[in-house]
Amino acid sequence: MSGQNRADIHIGDKVKIVLKKDQPTGKLTEGIVSRILTNSSHHPHGIKVMLEDGQVGRVQEIEKESANGTTGE
Repeated sequence: MSGQNRADIHIGDKVKIVLKKDQPTGKLTEGIVSRILTNSSHHPHGIKVMLEDGQVGRVQEIEKESANGTTGE
């Protein structure tokens, strides 16, 4: 699932983000969402989130299963 729609992303979801410094290479960083930073309902480059470890980036992929064990479907 892509990370362009805010409604698809929830606190505790396991996601893959691209950090600002990694945008040229597209390297993905995996983590758990602690905050959703984008206010709009849609963003073409991905919704900006903060991971539990404090890293900030735009969501590229949402994993099927969230960190709390529930499925995202």
